[in-house]
Amino acid sequence: MKNLINILIVAAFALCCSSCADLDIASDGRVSLNDIFNRYERTSAYYSNCLGYMPQVGFTYENTNTPLASFCDEAHDANDNQDGPVSKWYKGYTTSEYNPLTASYMDPWSHYFEGIRRCNTFLLCIDDPEMATYAFNEVEKNGWIAEVRVARAFYYLQLIKRYGGVPLIETPYETNHDFSTDKRSSFEECADFIIAECDKALATAESEGQSVGFRWQINDNERGKLTRAFACAVKSQTALYAASPLWNDNGAGKYTWEKATEITKETLDLCLKHGFELYSQAPDPTIAQNAYAYYFITRSDPSRSWDKETIYETTSWRTNVWKFAGTPITSGMEKAGAGPSQELIDSYEMIDGTQPILGYSDAEHLQPILNTASSYDPKNPYANRDPRFYASIYHNGSIRYLDQPNGDVVETYVGGNCGISDNVTDIRYTRTGYYMRKFNNFKSGIGQDADGLMRIFRLGELYLNFAEAAYQAVGPDVQVASKVGAEALSARDAVNKIRTRAGMPVLSAGMSKDAFEKRYRNERRVELAFEEHRFFDVRRWKILSETDNFVTGMKIVKEDDGTFTYNRIKLASRGTNTDKYLLYPIKQTEVAKMLKHTGTNWQNPGW
Repeated sequence: MKNLINILIVAAFALCCSSCADLDIASDGRVSLNDIFNRYERTSAYYSNCLGYMPQVGFTYENTNTPLASFCDEAHDANDNQDGPVSKWYKGYTTSEYNPLTASYMDPWSHYFEGIRRCNTFLLCIDDPEMATYAFNEVEKNGWIAEVRVARAFYYLQLIKRYGGVPLIETPYETNHDFSTDKRSSFEECADFIIAECDKALATAESEGQSVGFRWQINDNERGKLTRAFACAVKSQTALYAASPLWNDNGAGKYTWEKATEITKETLDLCLKHGFELYSQAPDPTIAQNAYAYYFITRSDPSRSWDKETIYETTSWRTNVWKFAGTPITSGMEKAGAGPSQELIDSYEMIDGTQPILGYSDAEHLQPILNTASSYDPKNPYANRDPRFYASIYHNGSIRYLDQPNGDVVETYVGGNCGISDNVTDIRYTRTGYYMRKFNNFKSGIGQDADGLMRIFRLGELYLNFAEAAYQAVGPDVQVASKVGAEALSARDAVNKIRTRAGMPVLSAGMSKDAFEKRYRNERRVELAFEEHRFFDVRRWKILSETDNFVTGMKIVKEDDGTFTYNRIKLASRGTNTDKYLLYPIKQTEVAKMLKHTGTNWQNPGW
């Protein structure tokens, strides 16, 4: 019955999304909006449908089942010589008519605007006393309204991250809508709207302890519902992006670092006040290496009885690392996929907190600048590294089966069981000398899919968002007080919360702003690796020209005496690091339509 209602809802939307006029039930059986909002079940289904545009993040880029990591400096994909989005991205085939990043299971522009249109219709109709005639429970009704507001804000956030400012559409278009009046709002104007919508939702009366309403905590069977913490996360990320150099380079805009600090601190504190914590449960070592590794291979717990970090997890699609970024010794793997880059490997610190690689003395990143003050040994490069390295990366010598110490060892040297290959048509082997391990449960294979689902928001990001805004605004060590009763924190305090959970030494006080920025950006890169942040971070920081022209890997040769020789290799240049790649192109057909109606060219620079 529910599926049938959803089908009817889709039909009703196709018929009536442009107006909330009171329509009779059509002779072909379609349902009018009036007939939806005077019945509980249909209204509930329409509300659920508004939330149905939340993305399934992970390995979701077209038919190659590729993660976003392959499109930035986190990884180089084994599909680089196969026809598909990865190859076309690397070869510079992106145009305003074809963008490999939108050739996925959904096109962001049309997908999120369709979600926004549904939200607009719901919000208009649910508050129309002539339309919504059912006697709704007010707490439940207000909860629906709050969630749909936040969903709409989130959809706008996804659009502006990719395209910059977009048209702000708050009500359904009428059939006689004058498109010549439409305008493309600025990023700042969109940020204003997103944050205001989240604030309106958070102003809804709390209904904790009830089974309905806009709450901080939900139950396991309510996966997909949006919570107050979700609204906080949307606000936090929006404020951070709006203050970043890409959108406020001269600091003259509304979203100064001071304003971003205020917003990111308040949203973090609200989550902390309501019981959110960084996940720190130590696992059995035969299951996962550490708490960080275990967190990413387990399903989230919406009730927060044991997982108090996750704010929102993608609802249904497992990452399937074992299959689409697997090691050749994994049963059922199809391709090596996103091979972590040597630049990412170099960013993992030593266990004592020292940085092994300080940069590169050559333009091709083949001559690393070794930190002589660290314990890094270039002849044994994978020893004594940050615990997150072992949780995230399969390297030469990794033990794949943790419950079998003498089980399969990952051999990435030339000729090894997972060895780097010169045969660029063989997608089963890494191009970089590494394989992705994050999200991968070693028990996964052809008979069991036990890999984790990707988190869209988690508390760790909120700590880092605040840290970035705060060090920019007041420096690394100045503590910022709480407005809601949480502890005062400095940027360094927030980063150290993340490092302590990971088992890493804290950063010391007294760093300059520039020195702290380097450590912060490295920390963010490591902590959020493969979680769809790095792609956007290098753009909003405007360092794309420094990061994304190419990546390097490690070609290892096993000598006759059993020792290894480590040779850094440069992979093919991509040419995806010019300024036009800071934003997605808007599809040219959309640009042409709006140029015709408004006389304004909406296309992004360079496209």
